[in-house]
Amino acid sequence: MLSLILLSIPLVASVLLLFTRGGLSRNLALVFTVIQLGVTAYAYSVFKAEGAVPFDFLRNWSAKPFINVHFSMDGISMLMIILSNLLLPLIVLSGYNRELTRPHVFYSLMLFMQFALNGVFIAFDGFVYYIFWELALIPIYFISFTWGGENRAQVTLKFFIYTLAGSLLMLFGFLFLYNGSPAHSLDWLSLKSNPSCGCNQTWLFWLFFIAFAIKIPIVPFHTWQPDTYKTAPTQGTMLLSGIMLKMGTYSLIRWLIPIVPSGASEWQPIAIALCVAGIVYASVIAIMQRDLKKLFAYSSIAHVGLISAGILAMNLTGMQGSLIQMLSHGLTVVGLFLCADIIFNRTQNPNVEGIGGIRLVAPQFATWFMVIVLGSVALPLTSGFVGEFMLLYGVYQYNTWLSVFAGLTIILGAVYMLRMYQKVVLGKPIMENMVFPDLYWNEKVVLITLGILIFFLGVYPKPIIELTEPVLKTLTK
Repeated sequence: MLSLILLSIPLVASVLLLFTRGGLSRNLALVFTVIQLGVTAYAYSVFKAEGAVPFDFLRNWSAKPFINVHFSMDGISMLMIILSNLLLPLIVLSGYNRELTRPHVFYSLMLFMQFALNGVFIAFDGFVYYIFWELALIPIYFISFTWGGENRAQVTLKFFIYTLAGSLLMLFGFLFLYNGSPAHSLDWLSLKSNPSCGCNQTWLFWLFFIAFAIKIPIVPFHTWQPDTYKTAPTQGTMLLSGIMLKMGTYSLIRWLIPIVPSGASEWQPIAIALCVAGIVYASVIAIMQRDLKKLFAYSSIAHVGLISAGILAMNLTGMQGSLIQMLSHGLTVVGLFLCADIIFNRTQNPNVEGIGGIRLVAPQFATWFMVIVLGSVALPLTSGFVGEFMLLYGVYQYNTWLSVFAGLTIILGAVYMLRMYQKVVLGKPIMENMVFPDLYWNEKVVLITLGILIFFLGVYPKPIIELTEPVLKTLTK
């Protein structure tokens, strides 16, 4: 029943918000996301005490085709639920001092997206998982199209075409699995116990891999991402980068490797090589960027490329590091895009070269921006260091040279991030008579919360390891 509660709260909230107006919709959205976070904390305590049993919900939906409504939770799902339900109230709060047209619709779409994301992470039947995967596309499409910036129609259309293509590939994959399954079932436990199921593993691997690679995104399936991140409203970009792309990395662990093990092993070298090439490519492009949002977008491609490489190494260290880094990346990327939004709203200038000296007028902002940047460049004692160290060691266990090239993300990441910070915050003031108010209360709460979590998980990652290690051992043995 706890699974149904986690789905019901954001869905009911999404409907109720449509009947509100003005500031009330924003306040109620924050209240509902905080309630959802409280339920998540309770669910975590129950999971630690009793395991997955209280979360298991299984009902037959259809006899022909045979479809079960199966919701459950293991340590991986629990971590993803924690990530999504932790970030949502922070994302809502980050926009408290921003004016929106039709805020009731905007926040209703955000809560509906939370419902869909939670469904993706706890669905244990392929058809149900696919439905929630598709539902998650609807709100972010309308958020980007309605509240986006310049050229939003063209950019959103490109994003929609990419994600629709990926969804169709995934649908074909599930249809092949269904036809090849002796039980004619897409239940995850059934597929995991009989992964071969008479299907062509090569076809299945590439159908699922490309579908997930588009969502993550992995080079060369990434071209929708930079423009979408730049054009979408900042809260929409936070949803995309902080949570939605984790649908892809989560699905590599949940649906690709356990269900298509032979195909994953056969095509592992090419898949990891794509990830590593993407790391180097995105890092080099990030160095060349002058627009803050695009710089952070390419930085994100590099980081998720390393996460994907660690997963595809298919060893315990790489997968464990990927989960820690998913959480760390969610925290840092939401902080980075909030800082970019603060800078743009104060200066109306997104260009790294056109700003400078912010530390002189906004010392609190300069301090917490630095904390987020240090987490992004994987400074020791931050969550990024723990995740990236384990990821690189996981890739090293698979192939030494690939780990060397993958490690460039740390060096190049430090180059473009610290150079950006030096120019924007520490450099000489470029704008005359710059008016740059320091952090407002809501921005301060969000950045301080993110900063504390980045250092806490960097010093004490044990809860994540204990939560996810048992299920990872069953997937990597």
